[in-house]
Formats: sequence, C-alpha cells, structure tokens
Amino acid sequence: MTALRDSLRRRWTALKASLRELHALNFAMLALAGCVNAFGVTLFLFPVKLYDSGISGLSMLLDQVTPPYLTLPVFLAALNVPVFAFGLKRQGAAFTVYSLFAVCCYSLMSYLIMNVLPINVNFISPLAGRDLLLCAVFGGAISGVGSGLTIRFGGAIDGIDVISVVFAKKIGVSIGSFVMAFNTVLYTVCGFTIRSWILPLYSIVTYYVGSRTVDYIVEGFDRAKCAMIVTTKAGEIVSALSANFASSGTIVKAVGGYSREDKQIIYFIVNRFQINKLKLLVQHIDAGAFISLHEVSDIIRSQL
Repeated sequence: MTALRDSLRRRWTALKASLRELHALNFAMLALAGCVNAFGVTLFLFPVKLYDSGISGLSMLLDQVTPPYLTLPVFLAALNVPVFAFGLKRQGAAFTVYSLFAVCCYSLMSYLIMNVLPINVNFISPLAGRDLLLCAVFGGAISGVGSGLTIRFGGAIDGIDVISVVFAKKIGVSIGSFVMAFNTVLYTVCGFTIRSWILPLYSIVTYYVGSRTVDYIVEGFDRAKCAMIVTTKAGEIVSALSANFASSGTIVKAVGGYSREDKQIIYFIVNRFQINKLKLLVQHIDAGAFISLHEVSDIIRSQL
C-alpha cells in the first residue's frame, strides 16, 4: 500500500511539473493552427470528397459511409481524443494537453464552417470549384500549415503521429514508413469504398503537399548549412571566418585516417548565400582543405 501511494505521489508530482510547462502563447498559436487546418480541410478537401492523411482522412471517409448525424467534427474528436490519451505516458502531459486543445479547436471550427457559417461546402469548394488539382494542392498546403504550427508549438493535430511513435518501433519500421503505410491502406480502402480511384489518387497529391508544407513550417524555408572543414590551418581559417562572418567556429582535434597527420576540424554554420564566400576563404588559406556541407534544421543556443 505504501509503495502504491509513493508511486502515485511521484506520478502526480511529475504531472504537475509537466503542466507548469504550458504557456498561453502556445495555446493561442494552437487555436490558430486548429482553425487553419479546419479551413484547408473543409473548404478545399471535404466538398470534393478528397481525403486528408491520417486520422483526419479516416474521419472524412467515415463521414461519407455513416448516418448523417455522424459528421466529420464528431469523428475528429471521437478518434483523436482516445489516441492522445493513450499516448499520455509516452508523450507527456504537456504534449497531450496541447494536442487535445488543438484537436478540439480543429473539430469546433470544422463544425462552425460546415453547419453555422453561411458557407456551402456540400458539393463544390467555395474557393476552387470542382478543380481537383487546385483543391488537392491548396487543401494540402493549408492543412499542412496548421499541422506544422501545431508541431512547432508543442503538440500534434492528428493522432496518427502518436500511433506511429508507439507502434512503429515495435514492428520494426520507421515512423515515416508507418505513416506512409497507414495512408496507403487508407487510400486503398477509400478507392474500394467509393468504387473510384480518381479521388484517392488526387488525395496522394494532398498528402505529399501537406507533408512538405509541414517540413517547411517546422524546419524553416531557408535551412542553415553546417560546414565541416578538415584542415591543418584551423587557426588562420577561424580568424578569417570571424572577420568575414562576425561569428567563430568550433575547432576539434583530428587525425588523418590515411596520413596519420594531426589535423583539425572546424564546425561552422552558414546560410545558403554564404556558402560560396566560405569556400573561397578556406581555399585561399588552405588549398588542400576538405569541406563537407550538411543541412541544419534548427540552431539552439543555450542561455546560461
């Protein structure tokens, strides 16, 4: 009994600590993300029967094959809320609260657009008409903005993200492969259900555009580059970099794998417009230097 009480006390303490991480700005941005996602889905995808990805797409399919009182907003909440609650232990309280809030905003705004606001979304898109390609591209891009904002501010707007984190490793596949497999099965079922492959195929365009948009929102449009410079003149190069870029690199000691000579590796961050200038500076000082460039999605500087 004492052990159980201590365990519950520790969990309660951890829960309170996690909830203290919640911020008002995040809730405001998550509300915006839910509205943006609803805008993309209900004004571009739903009217022409295109399908979003993940649980959102499954909810759209269920809306079509179930009685009229079981609508898209109902399925969005009914399917996503249990999934996020299931992932509470693994993802943490703050992530779960943020995600549930975003899903509720998404469901509520979808309901308002479809049932309250004076917008007809029953037959054609109010903005793109019956053009399936326009609906697929803009619906995917706008819903991708909503999903990306949700991730950027600490949550998720579709339960497939939680399902993939929980089960992908157990069955020995990557998270991306799990999500792709889920969507492949979903679009296949949609094709057999509606007895047509045109809409599921266009939905693949929606999925691709949405996933690319999420990447841009989360990681940024102009990704920085990490330059790894292998040289024997690290001091001179770092001085030149500091003078020309107003920032210095990090020097790491190294040994040549073939020559066994002492070398240094300079770790330096530049943007895409500075790459050519970096190459010219390094080659001017050490013509034999080796430069390797890699993309960097986020740069975080800890404040002491």
